[in-house]
Amino acid sequence: MAAAADDPPPAGNDPEGALEVTGDGPGGGRDDADPGRSLWRGLISLVILVALVVSLLLAVPGLHGVADKVGDMKLVWVLVAVGLEILSCVGYIIAFLQVFDRAPLRFGARVALSELAFGAAVSLGGAGSIAVGAWLLVERGGDPTRVAERSAVLFLITSAINVVTLVLAGLGLYLGVLPGPRNPLLSLVPAAVGIVVLIIFLALPGITERVAARRAPGRLRTLLVEFASSIRLTEQVLFRRDWRIIGAIAFLWCDIAVLAACFAAAGVVPPLATIVLAYQIGYLSNLIPVPGNIGVLDGSLVGMFAIYGIPATLATAATVVYHAIALWVPAMWGTVAFVILRRTRAEPITLRPAREVRLQRRRERRARRAQHR
Repeated sequence: MAAAADDPPPAGNDPEGALEVTGDGPGGGRDDADPGRSLWRGLISLVILVALVVSLLLAVPGLHGVADKVGDMKLVWVLVAVGLEILSCVGYIIAFLQVFDRAPLRFGARVALSELAFGAAVSLGGAGSIAVGAWLLVERGGDPTRVAERSAVLFLITSAINVVTLVLAGLGLYLGVLPGPRNPLLSLVPAAVGIVVLIIFLALPGITERVAARRAPGRLRTLLVEFASSIRLTEQVLFRRDWRIIGAIAFLWCDIAVLAACFAAAGVVPPLATIVLAYQIGYLSNLIPVPGNIGVLDGSLVGMFAIYGIPATLATAATVVYHAIALWVPAMWGTVAFVILRRTRAEPITLRPAREVRLQRRRERRARRAQHR
């Protein structure tokens, strides 16, 4: 990846020093296997699995009610859901560019969309799809160590937003601020789990660094130090005033809004906290390696909605349509972005200036305008 001549290299502890050039140029001197075949196989698997699901809805007598409910959905709300899923993808692009701050906007957006495509079509999970983005960055000359560190930060930021949302929804439901069942098992327990995770997240850097200090120099000590550094960088990005944090928030919240819009299309919208908690807990099924989590995620979400008192037919219809939108919008958009990246992989990339340099240039422009006035 070729950097512009006047751009200073990012500092080693700068959370926004997204890419550091290795000097190898496009390809970085590496001969990694192209994951494109995995993406195409994943897309084919999605088509087959979707066909099976549709066949089940039409063939199994007990599921005719779900098929009828889907057929009667209001088209306007389905289109709103599609628009919200597009906004969720845009949110992820913003989150990606917040962490990989020096990546060119168009190139960074394509890498982010490629990650979403792999997350939707290939059974990789969140960390696995981010690893695909790291591969694309290293292929263009990004320093592997720095790319790996920033990729970990991106994963931790999006995960932290999930946990914070879980805590807020659970506490809001338990305290009566949000409508819905106030059963402690359905409200307070999820919130308590989220709080414990946040406490561990904040305490881990210090614990990890103390453990590393007692270890002899070696691979394990290096991994512990890098892990602690990634968490500290994540905390800096989360707690610093930066409008781009809305990207990570929109990535999650707009996707939850897609589910709410699908319920609206079906005619009944459950309480917000119920949707959020069922969504958050149901998505734990992403750990099961099934392409697109078809069947697995649907069953998990429907089960959670049933626990929260939502009729099974309504929940199944909304979940099936939601899952179709959440799969195909990022899968199609991201596949196009990935194909473009593969076709242009020999083209050099010019890094954007570091954030501090861009801010300084803006201040200088404002000062010049003020003088002219």
